[in-house]
Formats: sequence, C-alpha cells, structure tokens
Amino acid sequence: MPANNLTSRPLSGRVAVISGASRGIGLSCACHLAAAGADIMLLAAHSARLQAAAQDVHEAGAGKVHFCAGDLRTLEGCRNAHAAHFGHFDRCDIFIHSAGATRGGVFPEQDDADYIDGFALKFHAGVRLARLFWPALRSARGTIVMINGTASRTPSKSFLVGGAVNAALANFTKGLAEQGLADDVNVNWINPGLTETDRLTTLFGTRAQEENKTINEIRDERIEQEGIRRIGQPEDIAALAAFLCLPQARHIHGAGITVDGGATRGYF
Repeated sequence: MPANNLTSRPLSGRVAVISGASRGIGLSCACHLAAAGADIMLLAAHSARLQAAAQDVHEAGAGKVHFCAGDLRTLEGCRNAHAAHFGHFDRCDIFIHSAGATRGGVFPEQDDADYIDGFALKFHAGVRLARLFWPALRSARGTIVMINGTASRTPSKSFLVGGAVNAALANFTKGLAEQGLADDVNVNWINPGLTETDRLTTLFGTRAQEENKTINEIRDERIEQEGIRRIGQPEDIAALAAFLCLPQARHIHGAGITVDGGATRGYF
C-alpha cells in the first residue's frame, strides 16, 4: 500500500466512490486516493472483506472511509450503493469502477450464465453507477475512471466473455467521454494486462485444469508468451488511476490507457 504522505494531499476535500474495492486493483486505487487526501466510499459484495479493506484504506490516508456491501449486478444493488454514499457524504468527485471478474472458458462449452454474469457486474454496474452518480459528478466537475482490460482489444478464444464485456465497456466509456465534454466530467479508462489479483489466479487455475498443467507452469508460459518482464501489480494500475483524478490530468480525456508491461503489440 502507498505510504501516508500528509505533506502532499492534492485530493484533499474530494470524495471518491470505488466499486470492486474490497481487494485487488480496486482496493489499491482506494489506498492511493486516500493517501492523496480523498475521502473514500468502498463498494463490493462481501461485508467482511470490505471491513478489512476499510482498515487498509484508513491506514493509507487520514480522511473518512465508509463502505457499502451489496450486489452491484442488480439495479437495486447500485441504487442502494448510491443511497449509502449520500448517507455519509454530500458530494461525489470521483467514480472508479473496478468491479467485475469475468470467467475464462472454452467455446462452445461455456454457457449463457458466464456471459450474463460478466455483463451484469462489469458492464451494467458500470453504466448504472455512472448514471446514478453523474449529477453529482457534473456538479463537482468530477472524474470517472473505468478499470477495463486489454482483452477489449486483443480477443482470445479462452477469454471470450472477458473480451466481449471489456470491448462493450470501452465503447460505452468512449461515448460517455463525449457527454463528459458537455458536462465537464473527465472520463477515461485503463486497460490492465496480466495483474497479480485473485481474478488472475482463478483464470490461471481454470486454464491449468483444462490443459492438465500446474498454475506456475501456466504463469511462466504467459510471461514468456507476452514477452514481459513480470506480472503487473495492482499498484501499477492504481498509480495511474490516481493521477487521472488530479487537476494536472484534466486534458487527458476519452483515453484508454494500457498498462501491461509492453505485452500489447498494436500501437493504437
């Protein structure tokens, strides 16, 4: 977690809501924003994990930290999260959407349930939360950062759900950025590559089972295949997300930024 730096708090007075914030990239984003002075609302499904995450975020910064547990796959869950936020805070300056762990699988065996669940949490929750918080973000001249994924631009037969969901979220976010120009809300998205999260471990485990290999063998193969030095860390993504919330990043708008150690070969 980032060190608490009370001498430089550029987000002091700002309030951020972060989905998928109980672990991984979402939690790291929360800690980075807290260290920069922001007050934080954490959203995720599991109350116990959120309670532990809130302690980590509190240790990273000196501001207020609250959390709301609920199922963001549903409209009701998103509405409850929105209501909980404004039960604690009177504004929202930053929305970071990091919820969603789509499942790997092999076509055509992978059935509808994986696609429906993938879109429900990552895509529909992102759309709904952005819509619910938009009036407050517009009033605050705020910032949205969607945590997406490189599969949006690099389809794979073993990650069809993730690729489809990420592509849809990237398209939505690019379009939302146009509305952001009209309403003075800054909108960007980040495409993480291989990043050390529970989600990646699960994906590696699925592939290891399918290919009758160990997780370490799959891990080493992926590093070699992608030609990268190491697996990314949540802090690699969070540092960029935090920067995109600063005034200095205001001219970065409607951009999808890849953080993958150089794995993506395309230049666009």
